[in-house]
Amino acid sequence: MLKKTFTVMCIFIGCFSFNTLAAKSRPLLDIVDVLGVRENQLVGYGLVVGLPGSGDKAQIKFSAQSLSNMLKQFGVTMDETTLPKSKNIAAVAVHATLPAMASPGQAIDITVNSLGDAKSLHGGSLMLTPLKGVDGKVYALAQGNLVVGGINASGQNGSSVTINVPTSGIIPGGGIIERNVSDMFKVQPDVVLNLKEPNYQTARNVVKAVNQVFGPGVARAHNWGRLVLSAPIDANSRNTFMSMLQDIVVEEGSEQPRVIFNSRTGTVVMNDVVRVNRAAVSHGNLTITIAESEGASQPGAFSNGRTVPLQASAVDVNEQKNHMVLLPEGTSLEVIVKAINTLGATPSELMSILLALDKAGALEAELLVI
Repeated sequence: MLKKTFTVMCIFIGCFSFNTLAAKSRPLLDIVDVLGVRENQLVGYGLVVGLPGSGDKAQIKFSAQSLSNMLKQFGVTMDETTLPKSKNIAAVAVHATLPAMASPGQAIDITVNSLGDAKSLHGGSLMLTPLKGVDGKVYALAQGNLVVGGINASGQNGSSVTINVPTSGIIPGGGIIERNVSDMFKVQPDVVLNLKEPNYQTARNVVKAVNQVFGPGVARAHNWGRLVLSAPIDANSRNTFMSMLQDIVVEEGSEQPRVIFNSRTGTVVMNDVVRVNRAAVSHGNLTITIAESEGASQPGAFSNGRTVPLQASAVDVNEQKNHMVLLPEGTSLEVIVKAINTLGATPSELMSILLALDKAGALEAELLVI
C-alpha cells in the first residue's frame, strides 16, 4: 500500500494602520567603538607532547617532521630518510586574542586544536610556540598544560565513546605577550567614535550630549556612523577625557524592528519593537491522504480466462478547524507570539504567517532570512 500526504496551509489577512517605537538611553562607550582601541588575532603552529598513545598516527607526516625539526634544535640528529614514529605527540593549531592596549609580560589565554587524527589531547602539554599576527611578526609565546573538556574512550573491538570535543583544549594564562602593538589611539589627533549600529538620530544625540559637557564644536558627525571628537594630545589628559566620555548617557535613535528567520534550523527571532497593524489571521492544515492498493481478478478454473490486475484508491481529506485571530493595531511581540501559538503553528508555519503579514502590509518590521 502506498500513501501520499499533501499539506496545504491557509492564511487569511486583513490589515489597517501604524504604531510608534520607543527609544532607550545607554552609556556612550557601550554603543561605539573607539578607533585604534581594538583586539588583534594571533595564530601559531605547535606540538602537544605527553599524550597517552592518543596522538597522531604514522600517516600524519607533518607531526613527525615537526618532532624531527624540534629535536634538531636540541642537538639530536636522526637519519634524514626516516621520520620518528610516536603516538604521544599531536600537531596543533594555536590561536589567541591580543587585548587592546596590551603590554609585554601580560598573560593571555590560549586555545589549542588538533590538526591531525589525534583521538584526544587530554593529558598533553604544548611545547613553546610563537604566535604571530597578520603582519608575520611574533607577538606572544605560548606553552603549558592543556585543559581538555572532552573525553574519548575506545575498546579493542573498535567501539568507542566520545563526550564533547577531546581534540580541543585551552591553556589559561598560557601565553606571554612579547611585543607591543603600535598604539594608533595615541597618534590620532582626534578621537574617532564608530557607532556599532549606525543611526542618524543616535549620531545627532551623541554630538549634542558631548558638546553639552565639553562645549560647542568638540564633537561633530562625519556621517551617520562616524563621529569625530577634538581631544587633548597629552596622554594623561586624553585618559581623563575618555573617562568623562564614559559618564555620558545618550538616547539611542529608534531601533529598527527586525524578524530574523534561519531557513536551515527553522529558528525565528524577533526583537521587542516588532509591531503589526490591525490584522486578522487564520491558519489551518488541510491534509489529503491517498492510499493505493493493488489486487488481481483471477479467472475460473478451466475457463481459459486471463488474470487482470486491479487497482483501488482510498482518498481521505482532513482539515483542522482553527478560528480566526484578530490582532489589534500596534500589537506587541508578546501578543503576536501568543496569538500565533494559539493557532498551533510550527516555527516554519510562523515564518509563513509573518511573510503573509508583510505582503499584506501589516508587519512593521524588516524580514531577514539567513
